Amino acid sequence: MLLLRLTAATIILSLFLAALAFYTDQRRIEREVVELARLRVSQFNHYIRESLDSAESLATVTLNQGLDEFIEKTGQIDVSAGRFVLVHLYDQTGRRVLERVDDSFDSMSAVKSAVDGATIPALAADDFSVVTTRLEGLPFVGVALPLSNSANKVVAQVVGVFALSPEAMDGIRGNILLTLSYVVGLVIATALAIYPIIGRLLDRLSRQTVRLLDSNLEILQVLGGAIAKRDSDTDAHNYRVSVYSVRLAETIGLPRDEIRSLIKGALLHDVGKLAIRDNILLKEGKLTEDEFSIMKTHVDHGLEITTRARWLEDADPVVGGHHEKFDGTGYPDELIGKDIPLAARIFAITDVFDALTSRRPYKAPMLFGEAMEILEKGRGSHFDPALLDAFRGIAQDLYDTFSDKGDDKPRRQLEHLIEKYFKRNAGDLLA
Repeated sequence: MLLLRLTAATIILSLFLAALAFYTDQRRIEREVVELARLRVSQFNHYIRESLDSAESLATVTLNQGLDEFIEKTGQIDVSAGRFVLVHLYDQTGRRVLERVDDSFDSMSAVKSAVDGATIPALAADDFSVVTTRLEGLPFVGVALPLSNSANKVVAQVVGVFALSPEAMDGIRGNILLTLSYVVGLVIATALAIYPIIGRLLDRLSRQTVRLLDSNLEILQVLGGAIAKRDSDTDAHNYRVSVYSVRLAETIGLPRDEIRSLIKGALLHDVGKLAIRDNILLKEGKLTEDEFSIMKTHVDHGLEITTRARWLEDADPVVGGHHEKFDGTGYPDELIGKDIPLAARIFAITDVFDALTSRRPYKAPMLFGEAMEILEKGRGSHFDPALLDAFRGIAQDLYDTFSDKGDDKPRRQLEHLIEKYFKRNAGDLLA
């Protein structure tokens, strides 16, 4: 994962700096073109400034003659980065009074269309406008500069289009490739230098995370076992009902994170009984109505306990809902049907099944068929019919494997499930 992230960072950083290199080179050439254009237009303006004092000086013949004389004395407007392939001159009404084009240029039709469709800005003296664009896949720089007479009044505007040369484009590409090579080399060198350090830190972090998780799971099992022993002198019920619940959850395709929450809830489902007095919790006979009302408060006590720790909060659906019934006659909230959390509906079936098929001080275990008959009688009233159908498909195997077989086998299976859903994937621990 670390290597993948470093690779992704390399690609993203390389693309960013390549774009930055391209932008920087383009702006550099743009600045050079603008400075060149301003210099040449300023020279041309100075050359014909006095002749621009009269309106007749903007006649096409006069301007063409002046431009030809200026070019003959100063040379062509050309640099290594490219050349001006089109020059237009407009009077203050926007009328074109002069045009010079390089008809040998392959993309001239696209350049003319772009210039003819553009709005010529009104410029003050010493002002200018610049636009960089692409036409037919090639980069161009367009500039607009004012021409003023001897009174420094703007009487015309020059629009020029500069085409980048193949050499300039090769230079830009070369700078981009050079930047990419520097970035890739730098990132790879940095990654090679810091990868062992990060690896060791991640290893230490993962070990500490596993230790913390082990501590949490140990506390979870100790807490669940404490109430199980207080209630029935054995942890086996907690082990079995947790295993049964996970097997049913796997059968219906419950996601991993929800199975983890189900395990927590199964181990802590009766944790609230720690707050119930012994004369009620351990009473052998039937509870009175008042005693049963007190017994039912173990659900609220359980939620008070689990909500105090963020790591246990996702056990709440089972802790708070394992005595709800599908028809709404359960407690504490009398939820109906699918308003009952799915984890609680799963647990309700496995909890009753284990209670029926396990040995208790006050009763012998029921046979498999008898237990299933009782579950069937609760279809649609106590239990979710769809979940009950799914449980019937795995119940015999669970009964044969774990029922009334002591603590060791279900405990080992629960440890395997905890390893599978909590500790096997280190990525889950560090996410």
